[in-house]
Amino acid sequence: MKTMGQNSKSKRRLALTVVVVALLTAVPGVLDPETSYVVFLLFSAFIYVALAQAWNLVSGYTGQVSLGNHAFFGLGAYVIAIGWSRGLIGYLDPLGMLLAGCAAAILGILVGIPLLSKLRGDYFALGTLGLGEILRLVTIQGRALTAGPTGIFLPSSSFTTIVPYYFMALFLALLATGVTYYMVKSNTGLALVATRDDEAAAAAIGINILKFKVLAFAVGAFLAGLCGALQAYYVFHVEPQGFFSLSWTIYPVLMCVLGGVGTLTGPVVGAVFLTAAFEVAKYYLPEIHPIFSGLLIILVIMFLPNGLVRLRRGRIVRNPKAA
Repeated sequence: MKTMGQNSKSKRRLALTVVVVALLTAVPGVLDPETSYVVFLLFSAFIYVALAQAWNLVSGYTGQVSLGNHAFFGLGAYVIAIGWSRGLIGYLDPLGMLLAGCAAAILGILVGIPLLSKLRGDYFALGTLGLGEILRLVTIQGRALTAGPTGIFLPSSSFTTIVPYYFMALFLALLATGVTYYMVKSNTGLALVATRDDEAAAAAIGINILKFKVLAFAVGAFLAGLCGALQAYYVFHVEPQGFFSLSWTIYPVLMCVLGGVGTLTGPVVGAVFLTAAFEVAKYYLPEIHPIFSGLLIILVIMFLPNGLVRLRRGRIVRNPKAA
């Protein structure tokens, strides 16, 4: 009976997912993509969903709190900017984006092996935080390759419509969520969760802790690099301050906390809600937007430490009739 109930629940979730994706796919056809703010809002939300899932995979399921997503995001953007400015990569080039993601993943492996083998907890978080600052300084100093603090300007005349950006961002959100789902439901996911819950016990039963930590870190870096690549194509100006900004790490972390760390739907819920909240604040409260964002962060941590998804689950458990 329990198995039948689980299968029925899984089918309902799958059906709901298909309906939501179909509705999102239809948005640019229903609304004018060039004038509707909803299209831009969803585009931003999709990128944050992918970034939030990338962080969730490393920190939520593996238990390694990373503060280096902005490093991989910025690296992916610079791969596109340097390649496109030199004629090696085309406009919205899928192979170029794949190259950007792979470059971020390789950096994740090279950095992850020494950091994850030596550091734990806050020390690992600080180590990954320093990675973003190092790359920012490297791009500022590397004038011949990166154009220094000014950054690289790309041919904005290539832009014709936001529609391809919208669908590519939607694809990245689905890809990040799908990869997270696949890894969590596989034997890899069991190893990741075992490592998160008790490293000593996981090692005692033969799990190669470092291998799975680095795997999750590299996959998260790959996803962040793809997001940075798409953002580079969208803004046509890649510079150190904007693309290595800590907000590309802090916002996805906050979104995961709001939705529910270590859950599949939590980052999606948190990313959509907070993207909308921040954009509304920018529009209606432009002068105090940073204060609003900081206050929201404090409130989320104080009152929703387990996230909206777990809050809903808790209510269902306490009151089954309410479900």
